[in-house]
Amino acid sequence: MSDPLITGQRDNALGQPVGLPLADTSPRPVPPRTDMVGRYCSVVPLSVEHANDLYHAFRADTEDRIWTYLPNGPYHDAANFGAWVEETASRDDPLMHAIVVEGRAVGHASYLRIAPASSSIEVGFINLSPALQRTRAATEFQFLMMQRAFDELGYRRYEWKCDALNAPSRHAAERLGFTYEGTFRQATHYKGRNRDTAWFSILDKEWPKLRLRFETWLSADNFDTVGTQKRSLQTL
Repeated sequence: MSDPLITGQRDNALGQPVGLPLADTSPRPVPPRTDMVGRYCSVVPLSVEHANDLYHAFRADTEDRIWTYLPNGPYHDAANFGAWVEETASRDDPLMHAIVVEGRAVGHASYLRIAPASSSIEVGFINLSPALQRTRAATEFQFLMMQRAFDELGYRRYEWKCDALNAPSRHAAERLGFTYEGTFRQATHYKGRNRDTAWFSILDKEWPKLRLRFETWLSADNFDTVGTQKRSLQTL
């Protein structure tokens, strides 16, 4: 029985297993600071102008549950949150974006661990306010960020990592088409507690089918007159 870890690999002249050859091993471009515009939302580079909208959108979660698995927050002071936005917006990695719906920033997400040489990039630092959760925009922004990574920039690997105890994040990754790869035990610690990190990924060869699935789900034809989906993303 063949080892699943080397299935599809070729042998070199010495009979040793090696990886499949790649036609293009050139570094991929870093993500540009430009808008990604969809039907239901836009994903735009974070700026201090988004701070007020984001602060009030996040404060709608009065129990601060959205901050549980993030390394920062919660914020109960607009000035402190504004300072965090200003500092974060200046970084190139993570490259933070605001998720804008009807002219108002209601969440953020970033590209991080950007590795052009190995053609790998991660999506993370995701925080969705109550106004964004369980909406079409909450799925579309993920699609827009994947589309940039694969179609526009040509990355080979798109990663998702989360606290292994973060059940909603793990479910979201699976719903979006990521493959679970394993858990790194005691990978880090934050807020005074241990974090085991669950790893997920999408590969470039998997993207064409996933892209079609997203496009079908996001189509206006997939929703009735009150906005209820006719077919779920997973059943597609």
